[in-house]
Amino acid sequence: MKIVIVGAGEVGSHLARMLSGSGHDITVADSDAKQLEAVAGVADVVTIEGDPATFATLKRASARRADLVISVHQEENINILSAMLAKQLGAKKAIARIDNNEWLEPDYKEVFVGMGIDYLFHPEHTAAEEVINLMGHTAITDYVDFSGGRMSLMVFRPTPSSPLAGKTMLEIAPDPGAIHWRIVAIARGEETIIPHGDDRVLVGDTLYVIIPHELSRDVQELSGQAAFDVKNMMILGGSRIGVQIAKALQEHVDIKLVEYNPDEAYRLAELLDKTLIINADGRNIDAMMEEGINRMDAFVAVTSRSETNILTAMLAKKLGVKKVIAEVENLNYIALAESIGIDTVINKKLLTASNIYRFTMNTDVQAVKYLTGTSAEVLEFIVKPGSPSTRVPIRELGFPSAATIGGIVRGEQVLMAVGETQIVAYDRVIVFAKPEAEGFVGKFFN
Repeated sequence: MKIVIVGAGEVGSHLARMLSGSGHDITVADSDAKQLEAVAGVADVVTIEGDPATFATLKRASARRADLVISVHQEENINILSAMLAKQLGAKKAIARIDNNEWLEPDYKEVFVGMGIDYLFHPEHTAAEEVINLMGHTAITDYVDFSGGRMSLMVFRPTPSSPLAGKTMLEIAPDPGAIHWRIVAIARGEETIIPHGDDRVLVGDTLYVIIPHELSRDVQELSGQAAFDVKNMMILGGSRIGVQIAKALQEHVDIKLVEYNPDEAYRLAELLDKTLIINADGRNIDAMMEEGINRMDAFVAVTSRSETNILTAMLAKKLGVKKVIAEVENLNYIALAESIGIDTVINKKLLTASNIYRFTMNTDVQAVKYLTGTSAEVLEFIVKPGSPSTRVPIRELGFPSAATIGGIVRGEQVLMAVGETQIVAYDRVIVFAKPEAEGFVGKFFN
């Protein structure tokens, strides 16, 4: 696929590295020569220096022949304009990153489609939604709905009191067809395991479980941790993510938002009328103790610095805060953050990759979710009539060993995938795949 990426910043660089590694023909356009040089050093791409919001630069980047134009520049207006111009030049599909929540409202979708932009995505909005969702699922570390909410992926770390701890897959489910949930992957240190009968669950593992949505509370109990209601929380950082979380929850939760910059703190105090804004340095332990961090049910660190977020989240966990979430933008720090007990790590680069990756696949992919703590991803496919998966039961498919079919949604029916299961056309199939299998799983459903 011919892909043009507008913007050579952190997000553009990450996408270039990820997509060029998948064999796509990538061109990156930006006016910043240093950023382009940095991208060229980490990915096999062609770089074009120039204003990407002009026909001239987009023509040099061959946008007219592009299958996909991805606009992820730091400037929102450049993203909108470059996506519009690329589509006018002949690009088959154009998508753009935005910073304005208002533009995501349904009333405005047709406006942008009319301008030639196929899809808008807002990583900060998605990150805030993840945190808000997790406040209602306090015993788990990640939670994703698929197939219109009929099926869910739940992620948790079993404690010593978990009924799963120490057991093999066969001991957990001697008859796989008799249970209504399934462990599709185990993350253990740097390794991601697609589990089979003899694989054992250990305390400290991270489990990825597929389950019908209505049974999600049952899986939370399997973690060995008791769910609880979040009545008070502290947010560190008045970023877009922090503000959106506070706006969404301040009617129901007592929130303290800690912001280091006094001018920004004053602005937030006017914007968030039911959130207590505190002008303080979150790295100051005495200040945080004075504001009662040790009495919080939840702590969310979303400053612009990964190091600050990790350190303060570690402090919160040490002081007994039950739910701790940190934004960690440095991909190299994610494993460290999870190893020291931070419950959930969010990363805008991975969120952006999840939004974009499905546009690069030939198969009908409805959703993609990259998961922190593992190199794998979860994909939702719609099965095409006559595809290989409809011809034989799952056990005879020859499905890659680095991937597994977790669940199937057939109309209103939710099925756990076992060896005897026969997939039929128009099923929605949830697949967990490691990187080496990503390029192969789609062909089974196409």
